[in-house]
Amino acid sequence: MELAHSLLLNEEAYSQLGEVQKAEFIFEWLSYLEKLLLATSRNDVKEKQKTLVEQLLSLLNSSPGPPTRKLLAKNLAILYSIGDTFSVYETIDKCNDLIRSKDDSPSYLPTKLAAVVCLGSLYKKLGRILGNTFTDTVGNILKAMKSAESQGRYEIMLSLQNILNGLGAAAAPCHRDVYKVARSCLTDRSMAVRCAAAKCLLELQNEAIFMWSTDLDSVATLCFKSFEGSNYDVRISVSKLLGTILAKATISKHPGTASRQSIRRVSLEEVLELLGTGFLRGSSGFLRASGDMLKGTSSVSRDVRVGVTQAYVVFVSTLGGAWLEKNFAAFLSHVLSLVSQSHPKTTQTQIDAVCCRRCVSFILRTTIGGLLGEKAQLAAVKDIFQAIWKLKKVMDAVMSDGNLDTRLGSTDVAASQHMLVCALQELGNLIYSLGTTVAPLLQDSSTGLLESILSVIPHPSISVRLAAAWCLHCIAVALPSCLTPLLDRCLERLTGLKASPETVTGFSFAVAALLGAVKHCPLGIPHGKGKIIMTLAEDLLCSAAQNSRLSAQRTQAGWLLIAALMTLGPAVVSHHLARVLLLWKCVFPASPKDLETEKSRGDSFTWQVTLEGRAGALCAIKSFVSHCGDLLTEEVIQRLLPPLPCAVDLLTQLSSILKTYGSPLKTPSVVYRQRLYELLILLPPKTYEGNICAILKELAADLTAPDIQVAASTFLLPPLCHQDDLLILSPLLQETDHRFIEEQLLLGNGIACGSLEYDPYSVYEKDVEGYSVPKPLPPALSVIGSAAKLFGVVCAHVGVTQRLLILEQLLDHIKHTKGARQQVVQLHVVSSVSSFLKYVAGSKGCLGPEEMKRFALTLVTGALESPNPLLRCAAAEAWARLAQVVDDGAFTAGLAQVSFDKLKSARDVVTRTGYSLALASLHRYLGGISSQHLNSCVGILYTLAQDSTSPDVQTWALHSLSLIIDSAGPLYYVHVEPTLSLIIMLLLNVPPTHAEVHQSLGRCLNALITTLGPELQGNSTSISTLRTSCLLGCAVMQDNPDCLVQAQAISCLQQLHMFAPQHVNLSSLVSCLCVNLCSPYLLLRRAVLACLRQLVQREAAEVSEYAVMLAKDSREELTSDANIREVGLEGALLILLDKETDDKLCHDIKETLNYMLTSMAVGKLSLWLKLCEDVLAASADFTALTCVDTMQEEEGDKGDDASVLTTTHDEKSHPFTNPQWATRVFAAECVCRIINQCENANSAHFDIALAQEMKKRDSRSDFLVLHLADLIRMAFMAATDHNDHLRLSGLEMLLVVIRRFATVPEPEFPGHVILEQYQANVGAALRPAFTSETPPDVTAKACQVCSAWIASGVVSDLNDLRRIHQLLVSSLTKIQAGKEALSHLYNESASTMEILAVLKAWAEVYIIAVQRRKNHRQPLKTTTCLEDSIRYGSCSSDGLLDLVYTDIGTLSRLWLAALQDFALLTLPSEFASQLPAEGGAFYTAETSENAKLHYYNSWALILHATALWLTSTGFVVADPDEGASHLSRPVTPTSMCQGSSSGATIKSPEDVYTDRFHLILGISVEFLCSLRSDATMESITACLHALQALLDVPWPRSKIGSDQDLGVELLNVLHRVILTRESPSIQLASLEVVRQIICAAQEHVKEKRRSAEVDDGAAEKETLPEFGEGKDTGGLVPGKSLVFATLELCVCILVRQLPELNPKLTGSPGVKATKPQMLSEDGSRLVSAALVILSELPAVCSPEGSISVLPTILYLTIGVLRETAVKLPGGQLSSTVAASLQALKGILSSPMAQAEKSYTAWTDLLRSALTTILDCWDPVDETHQELDEVSLLTAITVFVLSTSPEVTTIPCLQKRCIDKFKATLEIKDPMVQIKTYQLLHSIFQYPNPAVSYPYIYSLASCIMEKLQEIDKRKPENTAELQIFQEGIKVLETLVTVAEEHHRSQLVACLLPILISFLLDENALGSATSIMRSLHDFALQNLMQIGPQYSSVFKSLVASSPALKARLEAAIKGNQESVKVKIPTSKYTKSPGKNSSIQLKTSFI
Repeated sequence: MELAHSLLLNEEAYSQLGEVQKAEFIFEWLSYLEKLLLATSRNDVKEKQKTLVEQLLSLLNSSPGPPTRKLLAKNLAILYSIGDTFSVYETIDKCNDLIRSKDDSPSYLPTKLAAVVCLGSLYKKLGRILGNTFTDTVGNILKAMKSAESQGRYEIMLSLQNILNGLGAAAAPCHRDVYKVARSCLTDRSMAVRCAAAKCLLELQNEAIFMWSTDLDSVATLCFKSFEGSNYDVRISVSKLLGTILAKATISKHPGTASRQSIRRVSLEEVLELLGTGFLRGSSGFLRASGDMLKGTSSVSRDVRVGVTQAYVVFVSTLGGAWLEKNFAAFLSHVLSLVSQSHPKTTQTQIDAVCCRRCVSFILRTTIGGLLGEKAQLAAVKDIFQAIWKLKKVMDAVMSDGNLDTRLGSTDVAASQHMLVCALQELGNLIYSLGTTVAPLLQDSSTGLLESILSVIPHPSISVRLAAAWCLHCIAVALPSCLTPLLDRCLERLTGLKASPETVTGFSFAVAALLGAVKHCPLGIPHGKGKIIMTLAEDLLCSAAQNSRLSAQRTQAGWLLIAALMTLGPAVVSHHLARVLLLWKCVFPASPKDLETEKSRGDSFTWQVTLEGRAGALCAIKSFVSHCGDLLTEEVIQRLLPPLPCAVDLLTQLSSILKTYGSPLKTPSVVYRQRLYELLILLPPKTYEGNICAILKELAADLTAPDIQVAASTFLLPPLCHQDDLLILSPLLQETDHRFIEEQLLLGNGIACGSLEYDPYSVYEKDVEGYSVPKPLPPALSVIGSAAKLFGVVCAHVGVTQRLLILEQLLDHIKHTKGARQQVVQLHVVSSVSSFLKYVAGSKGCLGPEEMKRFALTLVTGALESPNPLLRCAAAEAWARLAQVVDDGAFTAGLAQVSFDKLKSARDVVTRTGYSLALASLHRYLGGISSQHLNSCVGILYTLAQDSTSPDVQTWALHSLSLIIDSAGPLYYVHVEPTLSLIIMLLLNVPPTHAEVHQSLGRCLNALITTLGPELQGNSTSISTLRTSCLLGCAVMQDNPDCLVQAQAISCLQQLHMFAPQHVNLSSLVSCLCVNLCSPYLLLRRAVLACLRQLVQREAAEVSEYAVMLAKDSREELTSDANIREVGLEGALLILLDKETDDKLCHDIKETLNYMLTSMAVGKLSLWLKLCEDVLAASADFTALTCVDTMQEEEGDKGDDASVLTTTHDEKSHPFTNPQWATRVFAAECVCRIINQCENANSAHFDIALAQEMKKRDSRSDFLVLHLADLIRMAFMAATDHNDHLRLSGLEMLLVVIRRFATVPEPEFPGHVILEQYQANVGAALRPAFTSETPPDVTAKACQVCSAWIASGVVSDLNDLRRIHQLLVSSLTKIQAGKEALSHLYNESASTMEILAVLKAWAEVYIIAVQRRKNHRQPLKTTTCLEDSIRYGSCSSDGLLDLVYTDIGTLSRLWLAALQDFALLTLPSEFASQLPAEGGAFYTAETSENAKLHYYNSWALILHATALWLTSTGFVVADPDEGASHLSRPVTPTSMCQGSSSGATIKSPEDVYTDRFHLILGISVEFLCSLRSDATMESITACLHALQALLDVPWPRSKIGSDQDLGVELLNVLHRVILTRESPSIQLASLEVVRQIICAAQEHVKEKRRSAEVDDGAAEKETLPEFGEGKDTGGLVPGKSLVFATLELCVCILVRQLPELNPKLTGSPGVKATKPQMLSEDGSRLVSAALVILSELPAVCSPEGSISVLPTILYLTIGVLRETAVKLPGGQLSSTVAASLQALKGILSSPMAQAEKSYTAWTDLLRSALTTILDCWDPVDETHQELDEVSLLTAITVFVLSTSPEVTTIPCLQKRCIDKFKATLEIKDPMVQIKTYQLLHSIFQYPNPAVSYPYIYSLASCIMEKLQEIDKRKPENTAELQIFQEGIKVLETLVTVAEEHHRSQLVACLLPILISFLLDENALGSATSIMRSLHDFALQNLMQIGPQYSSVFKSLVASSPALKARLEAAIKGNQESVKVKIPTSKYTKSPGKNSSIQLKTSFI
């Protein structure tokens, strides 16, 4: 194919190819040429133009296929538009000659068609340049039209469209001729020709004024005619034509035409009248129809009505939203009048009425829902309401005027009923879509909207009553706050006015509809309503018999209420179940005998009531089974069963009852059957196995009943066909935007569409498709559906003989009926048997004997040859299911063989289509049958696919082929090439008019691409050929005019992009997607978005760029809806999301936007934020709307006009006009996502100084913090909207902003943060959420934001904080009355949510306040603390706490109550009986399940706050009520403080505190010991902090200390937390609690020892009992021992951080040196915390116990020292080494080391430990240089100084220690020397000579030598200077320690060294700063030592004149600068001194 890529056709390569390849080659060359011509320079094109034209024209004669001719024409046009045009006239003549040719043979046809297409293309591109030739051309084409067949007519119409397009007004002379021809084509046989004609006329009307002026009526009549017998595409095209022309006629202003001809102006009324005529009378003229009309027989065909309906929508859409807003009232009244009494014909039968109502609803829904913004929609609500009100007034007048003839009244009422139904349904839908935005309008009493709807409910017509009920349902879902009041009103009317039948049924419908709304309202209704409704239902059922006029209505109402009540779910129903089951039992006779007696009594009316009641009861139980599955226990099922046999008995008797009482019982009996079947389908078959045969007989009778005349295949069969197979059937089965009205065409003329009045019980059910009115089918139809489904189940459960018998009967029935009846019976039987086979296959059952196979096969075979395509489809499915159930290879092979034979012999379409699909189904269900089979299948299907005489056969065969490709998988590889070339050949040759063949081809191509999969990436020639063919196939399909084929092309390209992305041209794919983004075809839009969603996951940025580039480049305007040029692809998708109604599509759009946001938002921050802000701000102008709206009408009108003007003007600047609330919510969510994305990106997003700096460097960079004002503004707009969902999103956004930006400092005002300036906005955003009418969920969210704001510390000024604090105070006041106080609008659990949210918010504030005070009281260590303290200000740290303290008494009481509730709710189910019957403080017993969730969300912070509060009181408030004594507010009494019953004894404070202590401890342990996977970090941390707070005070510590089991339990729980949670913060918090537990145990042991000593003061010491663990044996019992549990936990922490500590892991028990390592900061913290705990352990043990644990503790401590002793710069110690040294010091100085009983053992163990440390130094291998000597020396020093002398003075150890010091003094590193001197300094000072003297003897001389060395080698830097200073200090210490008689010798040694560093005055001037410091230091020390040892000093100076001279010179030189020098000398001395002090305090 590469050879095709050249400017001229490579004829040599072309001539060597076969036929199929030639066509491919040409197409490939033409595709390439199109791109190449646009990119080549004009001169190059001109050079080659002549040859190129010749080549292209020669192709005309080679009979090109449809796609090729289109491309050929395009290229010719481009060529002439770029190159010279002088030869164009020859080309045109040549084409005209070809068209004139007399050759009519089929082989010449493609050439003629190609010439036609070329002409169209040339004129379109070159237009007026060819002006003078066009009359001949058009004449010639029109002449050709006369003899053309359908393809010719199709192409000619499209060609004329192009010619008109190119010439524009210049074509005026031909307009009339074209119009005439196009008119006749508009009613052509071929649907494709009609579509083409519509397109041609649409082009014509742009210039031909007569079409929308003088000829308007005839155009309209013509369009109505065209709708007759049309298909979906025709209706789309013609309605577009009609709608556009009428819209043009409405708005046309004819400039300058008055002079030429007078054109009549058409008013809106006339246009609507015209459309109305079509809707009401169809296409028949006035005269012709009159006869029929007088007889009243003619009925408008449904397709005309549906077409006109679509034209209405196009008409309004073309005029636009602003026009509709202006003319809405007129439009509404016209549309409603279509179903009014003035046109009885539309509503003469119920079926007609239902269909017309659907059309009207569709017009209203599509125009109001799709074109109007929210502001205009609110106005529309008012208009519709006005219309309802007027209709109601008319009705009231008729009803009240008693003396009028009632018959007249009834017709009047009947006539207005349909208008009311349409208006009410649209009102419901509109309010539903507006959500809470509509609240102000509904709550405004002046409009009285709700009142009026309630007053419509008792309307005489059932349809209106149901529509009004449904309208209430929508209002309740939109405005949950209205739900309870509406329910109350309806219940009140129902109890008050049981008088009239209409009232009873109307209000029962309303109550049922409202109950159905509860599941859509998360806040629910009060639990008590269930009880009221149940009681009312019982009353109605019991009183039904009292008044015969109301019997039926009351019975129906009673059961309807019970059935609707069931939708509230198990929590409500469980309380009423017993009563329902009792009623259920009573409604049926107890035994068959009673039923017999019943039959003999009664009349038609009583039977009607009885059947109504029993059907209702069945429905209620069905509702119970489907909504309350959890309650279906064995016991309940047993209670459900008894009435079932009787219900079935009645079923069998129905036919005889019908015979007796006649037709009035017909409908009730059908309804009864259907209800029973529906219930049985839901119940497990074993529950009715006793009656199973009787049921089966009844089902068989129903399926073959003689009175069913209509075959409702489209309703019965689709569920039984495979979803994929439905695609080949009528496109009506596919989803379209017009599904709502197109459905009626699907069902056929005799069948009604679904409507609410057919089954009032569906008023509480959710509609299956989306959210529109439920549409149950008429009972006669739905009973068949239920029967067929139940037959499948029942037949599978009866005995085999029974099964055979039934099947035989059914087959006989089919044989014995004739004609249309036979088709109906066959349809029913096949659908039942299919459902049986489906059930058996699903449950892996077996079919039964041979006979069964035979019967089933006969039945299915018959259906496979049925003329009904849907039936063939279902039969093919059943055929495969049969093979699946029989599961026998031979049988399957037999079936396949039958298919082969039939396909080979049959010639008729029906058989061929049926059996080809049957073959494919076999493959689908049984996988790859043998390869030989596969070959035969593929061969046969190839043949059928090429049968061009029947497109149907081609479609089915290709569809079957696609299924086989799918199911064969890799086995299909052999066939891939031939199949692909077949597909390409067909794609290039099948006429475009056969779209269904192209769709099947697309499916085949898709399946092939899937089969090839990732292999498509390969580079071999065979693979690249396949890939090129696939791409070529996609290109052909993309060019196809049919939208579904384009959709297939897109999904094929999507697959290709997935497998071989580098080979798909992304820019052309994206351009194709953008063009179709707003296609009128739903499936095409879905394909576009599915593809986009996949593309943006990989390459979002590229896709976005291509889209914008394309929008900027494209000459022709992109589809008008998607404004990509201005707002980018992202904005276009947002606009689309706002307009789109299809759920799946909306989901895909959101996903696509989310992927784009994730990968691009950070880079294109401004664009994304601008988009979100535009969407959110579009609603801001309308926040004030309600205030305006309630003004007087005049003002409103003025405003309206102005708004129409401004919107048109503003649209340019503002892409989003009034978006829906759902879109705004999505935009708000996007903002939160953007903030999260920025968090993972650059830190500059949250640092304003850095961001501004980087922005200066590169102005293109963009950071989130620079947009903070926008973020706050968006959050504010959303949080203050009318819509509750949006308010929640806005508050969430505010919360995210506060949390992310709270700590960002404001660079211009140090000490302040950037958010501080927005506090007014935050306050204003929060305030509305605390008003009384705000729903609890919004208030709860607002509380969370309040606490986050206060806790964030943004505001330091108390007065500013008070504003927000005040909001929390107000909500606290509101909730104090507990669960009784809150509104009764919602479920009790909603008030629980609100109370807990308030308490949680207060808890968070209190916790922060306490923490701040704690931090503030700690000394300011670092600069950051300093900054903080400035920021919070000293007032705030205590001030915030003071604010909380005013309410702490109330709060603590409420917190404790909430915790007690939580504790009760978390009890296991077996303790349910012990729970309080009335519930807790904040929840009621009935709603406990719902309340649990809210407690789970908030208990942790409340627990932490309560623990802090108890800590602050120290558990010692004398009087439990004291906290509340100064509170004026009432406080919830909680059982924490008083006994549960009023007369109980009052507990002592000690008991109260013990209770509180155990409550907190219990909740914590219960939570921590069984951590759920969804437990949040916040909860775990809060829980651990609460335990810490608890153990901070003595009283709880004493409780834990004294109860060892409790301590062990807690430790085990904490151990589990550490094991299961990796987070360092949680592990640290756990260790802190462990430390506190050990401290508590220590305190307890000390206390016991102290008291024992006091008590036994006189007794002998020996007899003292041993306190502490290990008692006198030293044994620790695992599981009982606190110390053991602690050791386990610490080992767990240490080994996890330092695995080398585990001897098992290192493989040796000894200490093995490895390379030391630095731990992470978190790791170091954890290890240090564990070491602190270890060092505390000996104090908890008895002396013997301490001996047991000491080796472990020492091993671990020294192990940490060894593993982490890393050398750090500057001689520092790592934090873990410091901790282990500190721990060592703690252990060594433990009192146990000195205790008599443990002294010797400890001494031995400590010696071993010291040996271990010394061994670290001299390991076997050469790793010792890694360890830090200073750390080890310090450890030795700690041993020397902290243990008793016996440990370290044994000679062998002492010698090794001294050697270490000697060795270390030799190390060159100055820092090591300094530290060594400091350590020796401390050892030399040790008071016990036995310890210090050996060191002095061994090391003093060393030190002396070192210092004398320094004398020779002058120090060069501060480190060396410091070494000298430290050495001198050591010598000075020696002097002080030495005995009197040695002192003078030491001083004599010291002085010369000091004097040697003195400088004379000359040298002092030139000396370095180091030498000068040394001089000062020496001089100062001499000044100190001289006076102390004056005699030695004098004698020394006297004996050495050199020294004397030097000393004098120095003193002299010093005196001049002494004032300056002394301070510096002090300064230089300080560092050394400081560091030595530090070391001392740390460890020694």
